[in-house]
Amino acid sequence: MSPASEMQAVRSLFAPKWSSDVRLEGKTAIITGANTGIGKETAKDLASRGARVILACRDMAKGERAACDIMREVKGAKIVAKQLDLADTKSICQFAENIYNTEKALHYLINNAAVAICPHTTTVDGYELQFGVNHLGHFFLTFLLLDLLKHSAPSRVINVSSSAHAMGKIHFDDLSGEKDYHPVKAYAQSKLANILFTRELAKRTEVLGVMVYSVDPGMVNTEITRHIRHPLVDIMRTFGFLIKTPAEGAYTTIYCTVTPENQLLNGGYYKNCARAESCSAARDDGTALKLWAVSCHLLGIRWR
Repeated sequence: MSPASEMQAVRSLFAPKWSSDVRLEGKTAIITGANTGIGKETAKDLASRGARVILACRDMAKGERAACDIMREVKGAKIVAKQLDLADTKSICQFAENIYNTEKALHYLINNAAVAICPHTTTVDGYELQFGVNHLGHFFLTFLLLDLLKHSAPSRVINVSSSAHAMGKIHFDDLSGEKDYHPVKAYAQSKLANILFTRELAKRTEVLGVMVYSVDPGMVNTEITRHIRHPLVDIMRTFGFLIKTPAEGAYTTIYCTVTPENQLLNGGYYKNCARAESCSAARDDGTALKLWAVSCHLLGIRWR
């Protein structure tokens, strides 16, 4: 066996091959952060299945470019880019209003966008950036789009988390990170919040025909690593054969989008195209409920 094929054999253990020929004609999906990485690959796959895909992007120039790329690669792709800044509740409101004005249905909301391991900064509304974008931004977006998801049922919400959630703890006494900010801890907290949100949302929307899943894409080579310090980047390069391509990283999101509902667990956590066990903190329903209440309070909203 040549070194290259040995490498490929090792990689295949970490990036299992999965495929499905499910078609999605007549379905509409919104994917946040879809101008690059996993989001863009997810968009490309769903478009190739016939879905209408809305790329929700902060940077419209990049969003338009991604839409053009996909249309070039996928014959007849139905793709449109729309502006969404998850760090600004006003932008989230405008995006949702635009969706209600232009879309008759929404079958898949894929909350994929994330910021990772960045210096302490805040959103437009004053929330710590990673918690604000990765959790609160998607929480608010889902809240605003829920009527359309209910109207389009059966529909799905897919929250992209990370195995980093296992290092996380929800610091209710310091969600702003002002007392003790650590970029990795803040990222882990936001990814733990994604799973807790998934669990609580699933309980509330199942009767409405809206199913919810959280996903760990694995270690993927994307732009999200841009704030990571050099020693870690070097380690990632050394073990590059273990790192998935964005297309491989998108597999589990796509799996949770197209797999028949009766084969998935509502509120479940998925990794490598299979159900996985999240850490014990992510299965704490008390914390999930408290996070829900705190999130509603911070955003000034009431879920019916």
